[in-house]
Amino acid sequence: METVLNKNNKYKVFRASAIVCLIALSLSFVGCGKGSGSSGNYASTTIVKGSENIKPISVKSFFGNVAKNTGIYKMIHTPTPEEAAEEKASKEQMEIVKEEQMAQAAADLASHPVKGWQRLVMLAIGFLIVYLGAAKGFEPLLLIPIGFGTILVNIPGAGMGDGPDGMLHIIYSAGVGNEFFPMLIFMGIGAMTDFGPLIANPKTALLGGAAQLGVFATLFGVASMNFIPGIDYNMKQACAIAIIGGADGPTSIYVSGKLAPEMMAVIAVAAYSYMALVPMIQPPIMKLLTSKKERTIKMKQLRPVSKTERILFPLLLLVVTILLLPPAAPLIGMLAFGNFIKEIGCVQRLSKTVENELMNIVSILLSLGVGSQMTPEKIMHANSLGIIVLGLLAFCIATMGGLIMAKIMNLFLKEKINPLIGSAGVSAVPMAARVANKVGMSEDPTNFLLMHAMGPNVSGVIGTAIAAGVFISTYGM
Repeated sequence: METVLNKNNKYKVFRASAIVCLIALSLSFVGCGKGSGSSGNYASTTIVKGSENIKPISVKSFFGNVAKNTGIYKMIHTPTPEEAAEEKASKEQMEIVKEEQMAQAAADLASHPVKGWQRLVMLAIGFLIVYLGAAKGFEPLLLIPIGFGTILVNIPGAGMGDGPDGMLHIIYSAGVGNEFFPMLIFMGIGAMTDFGPLIANPKTALLGGAAQLGVFATLFGVASMNFIPGIDYNMKQACAIAIIGGADGPTSIYVSGKLAPEMMAVIAVAAYSYMALVPMIQPPIMKLLTSKKERTIKMKQLRPVSKTERILFPLLLLVVTILLLPPAAPLIGMLAFGNFIKEIGCVQRLSKTVENELMNIVSILLSLGVGSQMTPEKIMHANSLGIIVLGLLAFCIATMGGLIMAKIMNLFLKEKINPLIGSAGVSAVPMAARVANKVGMSEDPTNFLLMHAMGPNVSGVIGTAIAAGVFISTYGM
């Protein structure tokens, strides 16, 4: 009977996978009849609403952009005066476009005056977030300051989110609305992260890579959302929204700052909210796509990882990033720096400061800054609600991607891996790994999956940073 159920479960999984692929394929053909240029060579000739002035990307030009933005190319290629002038003009144009987008976003917000009942709704949401963090234990380190930020910014007449002197406005402008806090967070993540499980079992990196399916699948969702009246996203905004699928708040802020600064507020709120709600979102998906037998698979203890391997890993990671994808170097560079000072052992004062005091301070400020953006005019808007829906969809698909990849790998592996660790391929470190371990122990209290789940978990952080670098090199350079 168990065998029949397992077979039925497998068939359900593969049917679900096939349906997802067919939907993605269908969406890719919707609107392909209308091109953005005279040539029919583009793989993506669909005009995504609002993207008419964004240069279309063909398969050839995509790989060309990525190649020209590699460190290898930039080291061996000396730009001609014409190329230097073109690059300078492009950067100036990008800054102009960013300013225009932010000004238009501000005008749109100003055209929708806030009503009293809307503030009451946001205050209620703020208290609900605090309740989930304090009473239910859903990542209190994130949810409690986000919730208080939401409450404080929506107090009528308090002005804590008003510029230039409001406290929450200062916090947001100083570090959330730019690269500063995300970079510091990545440094802290590096100092807190143990890459040992990934080094000991490198095949789990495939699970972190598969979880990026949620990032790229969301692009199709953004295109389909544009058919809904009142919702309007362009391709740069689509890339920024898609990163939410990696469940990585700092990366979401970083990419939106590069490609869609006018949407940074709601993207940051969505990313951090879903990160904090990992214990609620992931378990139902994990149980739906796995059988009891699969959830009770026990994995062998990981081999010991030498100190030399631990020291060399962040350096090699940084070198590969420099050579192949410099746009991702700011994120991966800070991750590598934090991890290196932890593993080298001779600067313990620095590593402990980064891991504890600095990380705590930045987390408080970043979470308050994210909560300060939970205002009615930014959240109660069709585009903003669309981002929240798409973020949830991306996160669910990312979780499914890791689980399904684990099941596929088990078809070829002699030593099976527990598919639950595939759900940890999203970048929520270490929350997703803890959830995988908790679900596994609920089936068998002696089955400890935490260290095994950390492999795909940390590879998911790297994978999301790489996806961010690809988006930036494609549309932001």
